[in-house]
Amino acid sequence: VLLLLSLLGLAAAGKLLVVPVDGSHWLSMRELLDMLQQRGHKVVVVAPEVSLYIKPSKTFEMKMYPVPFTQEEMDKIFKGSIMDLFKGGPFLERVIRQYQQAKKTSALFLATCTHLIHNKELIRYLEESKFDAVLTDPILPCGAILAEYLSLPSVYFLQQIPCGLEYQATQCPNPPSYVPRIFTDLTDHMTFLQRVKNMLYILPNFFLCDVVFQPYAELASEFLKREVTMPDLLRQASIWLMKLDFVLHFPKPLMPNMVLISGVNCAYKKLSQ
Repeated sequence: VLLLLSLLGLAAAGKLLVVPVDGSHWLSMRELLDMLQQRGHKVVVVAPEVSLYIKPSKTFEMKMYPVPFTQEEMDKIFKGSIMDLFKGGPFLERVIRQYQQAKKTSALFLATCTHLIHNKELIRYLEESKFDAVLTDPILPCGAILAEYLSLPSVYFLQQIPCGLEYQATQCPNPPSYVPRIFTDLTDHMTFLQRVKNMLYILPNFFLCDVVFQPYAELASEFLKREVTMPDLLRQASIWLMKLDFVLHFPKPLMPNMVLISGVNCAYKKLSQ
């Protein structure tokens, strides 16, 4: 028993490559990195020089790379996206606004990813560092591309991906007959006409996904020197850490490697009775 206990220290620590997504996605991931560092893991975060919240910390090592936009340009795009989320209006109008905003934000994030994987000096460092795994938010697949290139197991840390790509990638059932779609305001108890409405709301997703994710598939195909699709990249994940639960979301099917971790992005406050 003493021999086994003495070996636990050697087996516990690992070297983790983190490819985050800026904004609120980073805020909850940062808390996870603090805990990993406290448990003896070495954490290396790869991030652009221009960002909203991703800043150097004593908790992890930061590797930064240049990007072709300024802090002012990024702030303007993010502010527009946030304001747009709170605007009402008819469904078609909201879809058009989402489409236009998606083009702007996706162009910015695509430029960030492109400059990361084409940074030869940084890629050489990642190849030589011998990481044990990649932690990333797959809402933007740059981390997934790097994990595939470096042949590393990946852990996804997310709430959800537009267009339900997490269900397509994991082959998880996602039936529109009882899983409400975004913007529908439906519950998991629907009439026949509501189910028809729920299916119709899926259609705009195909256009939005093409705008946001197809350029990443092309970028990955070029970088990996073989044809890949977004589901091809995402299905390589070992574990999906889902920041949701059935308190704020309606019940729906999950695969064995999809783990619910709700509460990680909540403030630590003592609740009253």
